[in-house]
This record gives sequence, structure tokens and C-alpha cells, in this order.
Amino acid sequence: MDKKTKEEFLTGQILLIDKPLNWTSFQAVNSLKWGIRKKFDLKKIKIGHAGTLDPLATGLLIICTGKFTKRIPELQGQTKEYTGTITLGATTPSYDLETEIDKTYPTEHLTKELIKNTTSKFLGKIEQIPPIFSALKKDGKRLYEFAREGKTVEIKSRQIEIFEFEITKIQLPDVHFRVSCSKGTYIRSLAHDFGKALNSGGHLSSLRRTKIGDYNVDNAVSPDDFKQTML
Repeated sequence: MDKKTKEEFLTGQILLIDKPLNWTSFQAVNSLKWGIRKKFDLKKIKIGHAGTLDPLATGLLIICTGKFTKRIPELQGQTKEYTGTITLGATTPSYDLETEIDKTYPTEHLTKELIKNTTSKFLGKIEQIPPIFSALKKDGKRLYEFAREGKTVEIKSRQIEIFEFEITKIQLPDVHFRVSCSKGTYIRSLAHDFGKALNSGGHLSSLRRTKIGDYNVDNAVSPDDFKQTML
């Protein structure tokens, strides 16, 4: 990638970052912000991301600088593509590996045909309940705060759309997939609901965001590479 000037960052850039595992989206944005500020001796610069990725997820994070931060809502609304792994036969409270397994279920009845056919139940516009371990707010408080306090709260479902749900490999108990979906889709909830539909339970064990609209993770760089190649 070409090195950028101070004026280019201030005017506005769309930066494609491949977020590492165990990084928060905030950490990725902060890494770029401090790198740009230090390089050009700036007191401040507008910078933000177009769609959060959980720490346990990797992949495409679009980061906007300068006047391009106004484009964040538009970018957030675009179709997203993910690849990942659903582990069947067990559930977790967070629907992923952030929390320990709380229940196990039989998997002897599962066949490749049943697994592949069940994806059709999730195509199109569906109602989805977000995970209790999420940053959504209820009564001014983050849902994960209620969860960590052991409190039960009612979470309303919301309509999302699944455009494609493809099973790419089956190595039970692991099922590898690719999903194309609308804004607001929780892949953790999809994993949980998919396991429930199979009468086996399930949780998300890996996740990678590969596309946002026409932007592809193949063209993204790590935060460290960004600082070496673009600054």
C-alpha cells in the first residue's frame, strides 16, 4: 500500500483492517489513531469504524478518517459476509467461546443431509433475538452487564435477513459455514438457533468477517502492517 500524507488522512480515507484475534474493535481504531497522530504530530484526528467485531472474531474492519467518518452509517448498512465454525452438541451462555459450556446434547442423530437442509429454515427475513452477552442497551445499561450480574432480562427479537447460508465442511461436532447477511445480524445467535433447530445445541467457535459490501478482507492489512506500510 502507498504511504499516505497528513492531508489525505484529514480529508478522509477508508482503511481496510484485518482485525486480529482477541483485539477489540476499539483497540484496532485506537492503534491506527495513535499511529497517525504520532507520525504527523497531530493533536487530534476524526476516526471511527463501520461495524463492531467481537474480540473472538477476526477479519474485515472498515476504519474511516477525517470527513469520511460521515460515511460510517452508509457503510454499516451494507451486506456482510462471514465464515466460521459452529460446534454442535453443546451450548454456552454467550453463544460463543467467551463463556464456558453450560449444557451438552446428543449428536448421534445428525447427518450431513439434515445439517445442510436445516440451513433453509434461516434464509430470508427472520426474527432473531440478540445474545444476552452483547453491547446492546436496555434501560440505559449494556445487556452483558445484566448477564454478568446473573440477571434475566427480556430481549426483544428483531428482523434481520440472511441472503446465503452455506455449509462448507462438516467434521462433527464442527460445522464450517459461510453466511451473507444484513446489518444487525448476530452470527452467535444464528449458531445458537441453528443448533436448537437440529435438536443438538450449538455455539459459535470461530468467526471471520470476509466482506462488507464490495470491500474484501483480502485487501485488508493488520494494524501493525498498516503502521509499517502506510505511515
